[in-house]
Amino acid sequence: MLLATSYAQFATDSTAEKMLVYQLGNGGWPKQLEDKSVVNYDAALSPELLAKIKSTKDLHATFDNKATSREVIYLVKAYKKTGNKAYLQAAEKGIDYILTAQYGNGGWPQYYPDKALYRSEITFNDDAMINVLNILQDVATKRNDFEAVDAKYVPKAAKAVTAGVNCILQTQVNQNGQLTIWAAQYDKDSLLPAKARNFEPASLATSESVGIVRFLMSVDKPSEGIKTAVAAALKWFETYKIKGYRFDREKGKVAALVADDSSMVWARFYDLEKNAPIFGDRDNTIKSKLEELSPERRSGYAWYGNWAQKLIEKEYPKWLAAKGK
Repeated sequence: MLLATSYAQFATDSTAEKMLVYQLGNGGWPKQLEDKSVVNYDAALSPELLAKIKSTKDLHATFDNKATSREVIYLVKAYKKTGNKAYLQAAEKGIDYILTAQYGNGGWPQYYPDKALYRSEITFNDDAMINVLNILQDVATKRNDFEAVDAKYVPKAAKAVTAGVNCILQTQVNQNGQLTIWAAQYDKDSLLPAKARNFEPASLATSESVGIVRFLMSVDKPSEGIKTAVAAALKWFETYKIKGYRFDREKGKVAALVADDSSMVWARFYDLEKNAPIFGDRDNTIKSKLEELSPERRSGYAWYGNWAQKLIEKEYPKWLAAKGK
């Protein structure tokens, strides 16, 4: 009986234990280490790997590729499962990092505190900012195991979510009085759409905009501003859908649109003024057709996807009936 009690007090989770090791001094997590090797929680913590982790600086802390958000979520769940307070403390340190990284205008950068390249831009790309907002909303509403965190975080998270929503509403691209969808990145000061990598031009970004709309629809008691933003985005998605196609990226084949009556797709990026599909290449050129891209880029990126199909067909009608009127 004593042994069982002792085990319960010090129950561990192998992945959570590794997350404690990888956590940086500022509370965030890297997506890759100092030597550019990708963080892999399946890998054993060899002396060589531990040395690499130890040499990784705080500048590597990021929200890219789910870094930091995945760890905070996992650690809170691991705490609920094991009762190990070290996991909760690490998660709360991660929440502190998230709150510190937020800009005064409500946005979040891709990296913090690193400001090199496009890392300081407000980043919706790959759902970086939305992943963070989903966590803070769970903290503020005490949902999805986040009721476990210290109560002092509830008002802080609620305030951060409000600012984040305001940033989202402020950055929805307005074309001559008509709200559309969102860009993947924005200049942190001017709030104008910005480019990232050479093949990621300043543009309307469909995949990221779907994540933004889903977040807005998850907000309890949505404001008129949220309702207007969601309705405008859905109208844009409906207007620019390409029916009867899917994007085929089979290995060994050239990526292409293929006829499929059951599917609809959108290009990943659209021109900010003309709403026409655009495609960026590694040489910083922008093409108007997929076929014009270099072979490596053509098959190396999700240039089309059915991102908004479920949103249009199921999620939006359900939200409209429950919250949208």
